[in-house]
Amino acid sequence: MLKISNLKLPIGFTEGQIKAAAAEKLRARPEVIESVSLVRLSVDARDKSSVHYSAAVKAEVKNENRFLKFKDVEIYEPYVYPQPPVSRLRRRPVVVGSGPAGLFAALILAYAGAEPILIERGEAVDERLKSVESFQKNGTLDPESNVQFGEGGAGTFSDGKLTTGTKDPRQRKVLEEFIAAGAPEEIGWLAKPHIGTDNLVGVVKNIRKKIIALGGEVRFNCALKDIYIENGRLMGIATTLGDIETDDLILATGHSARDVFELCHSRGMLMERKPFSVGVRIEHPQSLIQRAQYGSAKGLPPADYKAAVHLKDGRGVYTFCMCPGGTVIASASEENSVVTNGMSNFRRDGKNANSALLVSVAPEDFKNDDLFAGVHFQRKLERQAFYMGGANYKAPVTLVGDFLKGQKSAALGDIEPSYPIGVTPSDIGKLFPDFISAALREGIVLIDRRIRGFATPDAPLTGVESRSSSPLRLLRGDDLQSNIRGIYPCGEGAGYAGGIMSAAVDGIKCAEAVLTK
Repeated sequence: MLKISNLKLPIGFTEGQIKAAAAEKLRARPEVIESVSLVRLSVDARDKSSVHYSAAVKAEVKNENRFLKFKDVEIYEPYVYPQPPVSRLRRRPVVVGSGPAGLFAALILAYAGAEPILIERGEAVDERLKSVESFQKNGTLDPESNVQFGEGGAGTFSDGKLTTGTKDPRQRKVLEEFIAAGAPEEIGWLAKPHIGTDNLVGVVKNIRKKIIALGGEVRFNCALKDIYIENGRLMGIATTLGDIETDDLILATGHSARDVFELCHSRGMLMERKPFSVGVRIEHPQSLIQRAQYGSAKGLPPADYKAAVHLKDGRGVYTFCMCPGGTVIASASEENSVVTNGMSNFRRDGKNANSALLVSVAPEDFKNDDLFAGVHFQRKLERQAFYMGGANYKAPVTLVGDFLKGQKSAALGDIEPSYPIGVTPSDIGKLFPDFISAALREGIVLIDRRIRGFATPDAPLTGVESRSSSPLRLLRGDDLQSNIRGIYPCGEGAGYAGGIMSAAVDGIKCAEAVLTK
């Protein structure tokens, strides 16, 4: 087959128009093309007066070699994942955490016949869904099963975005497994694919079933309590459901498992502080974002955005995990804390858009050498937000207009905050150190120059967004093992990923390292 790129397609295009655009690139008649299907599709809205789609396709063409001389035409080479060899492991490997990194690590190990044991401190996804819904409705928090902990990890209660900056070809394997587990087929060719929280619940369950069918085992409500080490090598682990002897442990616990950080440190694993970010969730009407991104064009999917600005002092302010047509959700995993995150269902049909608005924080911002300074900083903000909101899991909110003036919001505006437990009008600037509040103010003004309406005075800022990334990195070598042989720090919590796709890819890499050591 041929891959034909940079096709310009109208909004609402048909298969016939795809074929016609491909034929035009080949300077041939449409009947030369026997079949055509999308490989990649994105919206091109650089010119608001001519918004259209840009596409790449694979096409079955008669006498294809004669068309290779044309621009944007090449041989289509499908990705084939090089499955690692069948396991020769002495004892069953263990994966801790069932987020994207842990699920895909266990899946690849299971494919190789290694019969992995996957342990998860939270509940299976159906029971977890009930726990999460209970917290969103009435503020009843289960510290072991919530938006952060449980089958599928934090990504299950998000937008299910699969965009990433990594170019690792393993991404294709991740997409194929998601589709096989029930994700929409369009994630295979959309430039900005997403699964949606409503679909993710079933998808992660089906991946778990495949792991079990391939010989793996999954244990829920099973938390890691200790790591047994002898002469610098892993010997086994203790869990709330008993001990497990193993030579290989993939730690994919996520960035909210602070007790695991402390355990690893106490057992001599090398760790370092790393940059992370904190901030708020900002909400706008989805209709405002549509106009800002697409102008007057109709018939397009819900618009998203991604913005980053550099301030005069060198600090960065950026948006993250933008959820079109979504809601801000309560995401605490510790009692007496308020943590926010965002989520969207697949259709993204809510009236508000929301995004994290974050300020970068460096280890140098802390005037001490405490390894856990970043963790303490996050926890302090989360508890301050709890009390600022009323000590009942309501979240503090300040409108952008008031925030830019440095004052408390006395009431809400026309944009209704979507945080489900409820909000308390506050002066959210007082939640943060001065350098973060000042950076957020400057960043809002600068981003408004790129996304018109971003600084609309009624836009609510809900805090605190504190779990976008890990403040610690568990060090590992080129073989992906820590200084404790047999332990593989993995994914976002270990400091090697940032989102569903990159975490899943890192899980695959760690599984490969176990199988080929």
